[in-house]
Amino acid sequence: MELCNIGGKLLEFDTPKIMGILNLTPDSFFDGGKYPTKEKACVHVGNMLADGADVIDIGAYSSRPGAAEVSAQEELDRLIPVIDALMVRYPHVLLSIDTFRAEVAREAIIHGAHVINDISGGNLDDAMFATVAELGVPYILMHSRGNPQTMQTQTTYKHLMEDIIADFIIKIGQLRTLGVKDIIIDPGFGFAKTFTQNYELLNHIEALHILGVPILGALSRKSMIYKLLDIQPSEAMNGTSVLHTILLTKGVQILRVHDVKEAIEVRTLVQQLKQNN
Repeated sequence: MELCNIGGKLLEFDTPKIMGILNLTPDSFFDGGKYPTKEKACVHVGNMLADGADVIDIGAYSSRPGAAEVSAQEELDRLIPVIDALMVRYPHVLLSIDTFRAEVAREAIIHGAHVINDISGGNLDDAMFATVAELGVPYILMHSRGNPQTMQTQTTYKHLMEDIIADFIIKIGQLRTLGVKDIIIDPGFGFAKTFTQNYELLNHIEALHILGVPILGALSRKSMIYKLLDIQPSEAMNGTSVLHTILLTKGVQILRVHDVKEAIEVRTLVQQLKQNN
């Protein structure tokens, strides 16, 4: 059974974990600008924790394709005051920090965060792997190419799943060599992948279990849902729940979600189905 030590708490994945999203950005595709103050951010986190979130993932740099560049200082200015406020109000909360910058990762962990969630998989900051190893924290290794401004021009693969797995094998090896013990992989729905490739990835995501580390699925309200259904992200809850169900039936251990209560309901139903199998 895969385990992960997060903030001194040993997480077991016999029951999948729910990671609630807190975006501090003004331009995220679904909830950009909703939490412009520390108070609003804290209230949202409190609601997600009350709904049953296991971990909260905080991002201060929009990683949607074509997103605007944000300086490291601006990212820190958005992020650190909220981390400080959350650690006071919810001292037992487990915080994941969505950043590709080693200096931001370091400051976030110093201020009380517990996990680094790197959407670049180490590609955008050569110091990231060594920094994570030095800090001794879990690392979410996502598959991507390029950066938010260029990723959708880098979608050519020889064999999608084989290429993703090969990339993970190399990077997991590098992280293990540096001493990183707790690694979670995210195949990166929507990152350097076409619409069709996203569904190919969903259809074969169970192949990633060969790597022997927990898998995170992050497709909440993404364009692979709302563009197919010709709706807005705000209308994509039903589609999100359907795809979350598929992820859980394929053994994905963590769901990164905007809507915690609904994800908990999906998890409960799928767990019951598996118990009666």
